[in-house]
Amino acid sequence: MSNMFEQALSSFGKEDLHTAQFENGFRIIYKYVDSPVTHCGLVINAGTRDEITSLGEAGVAHFIEHTLFKGTRKRKAFHVLNRLDSVGGEFNAYTSKEDTWLYAAFSEQHLERAVELIADITSNATFPVNEIKKERDVILDELNAYLDSPVDSIFDEFEEKLFEGHPMGGNILGNPSSVRAMNRETIQGFVSRHYHPDEMVFSVVGATAWSKVARLCKKHFGLLQRGASTLNRVPFNGRAPFDVRLKKDIHQVHHVMGRLTHGSDHPDRLTLALIANYLGGPTMNSRLSLNVRERHGIAYNIECAYTPYSDVGVFSVYFGTDKRLHKRAEGLVRKELASLRKNKLGVRQLHNIKQQIAGQLVLSQDSGSSVMTSLGKSFLLYNRVDHLETMFGAIETISAEDVLRLANEFLDDQNWSHLVYFNT
Repeated sequence: MSNMFEQALSSFGKEDLHTAQFENGFRIIYKYVDSPVTHCGLVINAGTRDEITSLGEAGVAHFIEHTLFKGTRKRKAFHVLNRLDSVGGEFNAYTSKEDTWLYAAFSEQHLERAVELIADITSNATFPVNEIKKERDVILDELNAYLDSPVDSIFDEFEEKLFEGHPMGGNILGNPSSVRAMNRETIQGFVSRHYHPDEMVFSVVGATAWSKVARLCKKHFGLLQRGASTLNRVPFNGRAPFDVRLKKDIHQVHHVMGRLTHGSDHPDRLTLALIANYLGGPTMNSRLSLNVRERHGIAYNIECAYTPYSDVGVFSVYFGTDKRLHKRAEGLVRKELASLRKNKLGVRQLHNIKQQIAGQLVLSQDSGSSVMTSLGKSFLLYNRVDHLETMFGAIETISAEDVLRLANEFLDDQNWSHLVYFNT
């Protein structure tokens, strides 16, 4: 292993990771970190792509995320919300295309309080009819706020069109008609199909002894009844590229361009992530930022992203600019894509990119929440977790030939799809 990766690893020492699986299929993963703050979360292998729209389920996974907090067989909504808030903790949830998370952060001595609360709302939620009625308006307001933000909505609409006709294209929030029609029966139907212990992982990052973590999880999750999982995800076979340009009451032009790629189950996922980071990652020295923003000053926001799902990925570029500069900005983006297809990275370039990714990976370890979700997601999908040493080793093996091969496979913008919001 090269010196830069060895130096990064020396800051962490040997990772203290533990896993367990109970008889009902429920799994836990724990990482010890010397911190007064503990992060934990339950990830459930059910998201937007698992909704059946013909049953009125569009947006139901997200609706459930809201209504889990509205009361259980032993707690009213206030007591659910107050349980961790009263000791200064944080408790929240979110939904994605493929999973649902309930997560918390708190002072270490309150671990059992958090574990018991998450177990309670997961297995004992009552979904009161009156609360569902009230939450409809809250979610409709959330949906309207999201639609008022083109920077947010354009990404989802791009994926809706990219995955047209497939459950992966469903909007996480649903749509106004499905939200208005959402009822207790629809919610309970989705929960009964998917909220089973063998499709759950509880992830913990903190300073509690592993024996105590395992005991508490066994106490509160070990007796969950095993169910017959109905997870049946159909792969997406792709569609022809599209170019859709829509008039909106906005000031800027917003443009997303991209295509489908390999998912998180593919060995090329790290190289795709490296390419996205090099082109338009979170740093100011990415190729798109340097060329479009710094050199020409024609876009405030420009980024490249690789979004891996379990069996498919999306590689995209987004930028927002003034209408008179849009064509020029698009040309500069295409020029950067062409350069990466034609020119193999030099030794120093590739070294610098790897060094940057190694540093970003190290920084991510400083966020207990980020580590907790990463561990939980990996353990849920693959029943294993790659240690930092393994990840650094995999990054180190990426060659300039790998980058050039994938650039030519996926960065030919003649085969990319486009979604553009422009002002009148």
